[in-house]
Amino acid sequence: MVRIRLTRMGAKNKPFYRIVVADSRARRDGPFIEIVGYYDPMKEPSEIKVDPERVKYWLERGAQPSDSVKRLLQRAGL
Repeated sequence: MVRIRLTRMGAKNKPFYRIVVADSRARRDGPFIEIVGYYDPMKEPSEIKVDPERVKYWLERGAQPSDSVKRLLQRAGL
């Protein structure tokens, strides 16, 4: 099954996250299929950038967003 989820990037105590499409069996920071956006919680206010066309493409093909990504997509207006 394919999931849309976060993968952690950045330095120690300065995280930012990529929103990626990955196989559900792959580890958190492991191989992924495509990067569809990013989330930076360290900025004020937090920054969310998403490619809406690619997210819709993957959702139409059965990709399941994780709970945290679902909340981020709602905040981004998708």
